Amino acid sequence: MQAAAVAASSKKAESIVILDVSKQLVITDHFLICNGNTDRQVKSIADEVVKVLSTESGVKPFRREGEREGRWVLLDYVDFVVHVFHKEDREYYDLERLWSDAPVIEFDDPWEQADERSRAAT
Repeated sequence: MQAAAVAASSKKAESIVILDVSKQLVITDHFLICNGNTDRQVKSIADEVVKVLSTESGVKPFRREGEREGRWVLLDYVDFVVHVFHKEDREYYDLERLWSDAPVIEFDDPWEQADERSRAAT
């Protein structure tokens, strides 16, 4: 799950959130939710998650949905589901509100930390 979040972050995914939905659902344990600002970025984020998890862990999504439209790509890895939204669609569907009773899992974004360090150095 953390590897998926890091992969998404490497393509400048915004507002990465990991929810533990294992108490609410029997079909999966976690949701990773993030967004991009364009259809192309949404597809790029999803492709990077698939590539990194495939090469580093040997896992491929059981199911992929929404890639053609590029507004909400869902990658179902059974134990966890990655939701990559276009920013507007994320605000509309607001999964964080729907699953507000699910605990949030901490994610220290290495790309965000690197950006902060480079800004501090200038």
